[in-house]
Amino acid sequence: MNLYGSRTSPYVRKVRIVMIEKRIECDFIEENVWNADTAVTLRNPLTKIPVLVLDDGMQLYDSRVIAEYLDGVTPVSRLIPDSGRERALVKRWEALGDGIADAGIALFLERKRDSSLQSKDWMARQMGKVESGVAAAARELSDREYCHGLSLTLGDISLACALLWLEFRLPEVSWRADHPNLKKWLANLEAMPSFADTKPPA
Repeated sequence: MNLYGSRTSPYVRKVRIVMIEKRIECDFIEENVWNADTAVTLRNPLTKIPVLVLDDGMQLYDSRVIAEYLDGVTPVSRLIPDSGRERALVKRWEALGDGIADAGIALFLERKRDSSLQSKDWMARQMGKVESGVAAAARELSDREYCHGLSLTLGDISLACALLWLEFRLPEVSWRADHPNLKKWLANLEAMPSFADTKPPA
């Protein structure tokens, strides 16, 4: 299998962590989707990462689709419950993490446009989503060690990747200082090899 993506993408990092936790071997091919000659367009018509190309040539895209596929490849360290309410709650945590990242990236990209073209209302709206999402995560997590259940799930991975991306690209979002329970929860995850090995470049 080949995984196409960027080391700075929270969605790619989520998939890479899943692979490490599931002990799945895969070649990682770094791609910048903003380059005119990016090969990602040949594998995902939306020109978005991550893209996973299976050994038979099948191409999977969107981190949620890829993560769910990988979780079923091997029974090791299941990250998504099989069905019912438990599954829905873990996927809900994943949606919250991805949603925080979505809003943060929208804000980050808007800031890269010429200042005369930027929409302050749009940026304020995205920041509001980020702050609301982080606050909701802190409330729901409370003092638990994991987002759901007694072990690591895809919900933890998604939320952690989003928060760490915020720290990397939007450091003014002071979630560690504002939400000590998130800081404590994430310290445990950051100590895991799967998180340490996928840290973005400085």
